[in-house]
Amino acid sequence: MGKRLTQIATRTGDDGTTGLGDNTRVSKNSLRVHAMGDVDELNSHIGLLLCEPMPDDVRALLVRIQHELFNLGGELSIPGFELLKPEAVAGLDAALAQHNATLPKLEEFILPAGTRAAAQAHVCRTVARRAERAVVALGAQDALRPAPRQYLNRLSDLLFVLARVLNRHRPDGSVGDDVYWNSARLAAATDPKNKKDSAT
Repeated sequence: MGKRLTQIATRTGDDGTTGLGDNTRVSKNSLRVHAMGDVDELNSHIGLLLCEPMPDDVRALLVRIQHELFNLGGELSIPGFELLKPEAVAGLDAALAQHNATLPKLEEFILPAGTRAAAQAHVCRTVARRAERAVVALGAQDALRPAPRQYLNRLSDLLFVLARVLNRHRPDGSVGDDVYWNSARLAAATDPKNKKDSAT
């Protein structure tokens, strides 16, 4: 296979435009470039997450997602092109079902906290939501297939679930938990006095 990159500093973007995959040039502030940039940022954050300790199956899943996000970015860079396959969305659905089945039911909203890996997974989740919004905005202007939007929507959900999985994975063998929002409703529900009153 031939080399795809011949040089990095082309200076062709000095005028505030950038080239798309079909050789057209658009403003670096265009909706398409914003969507491409958010997907690229998401992929970079997942790369950072992969620096953390995690179960082997989660690592393999995230590496696969990085490749799929690269396909998604490529599709966004070529108007009218299809690169992200429908089975990529189905794969996220399957991963969601698999990992969610291992988790206890949520008692309350949780904070983006806990282990560093879990916190970074939440960062990835929020960037995925931003990328989804950017793709939705682009789709209101240009014709897009539903797969990119669906993929990012599923991925943000999956990253939430993986954050919970990662909060339970401790290298020392201990079992962690979610970090719950300290809401008045949860405090009242877990107050021993309230439990005693309800039993009488």
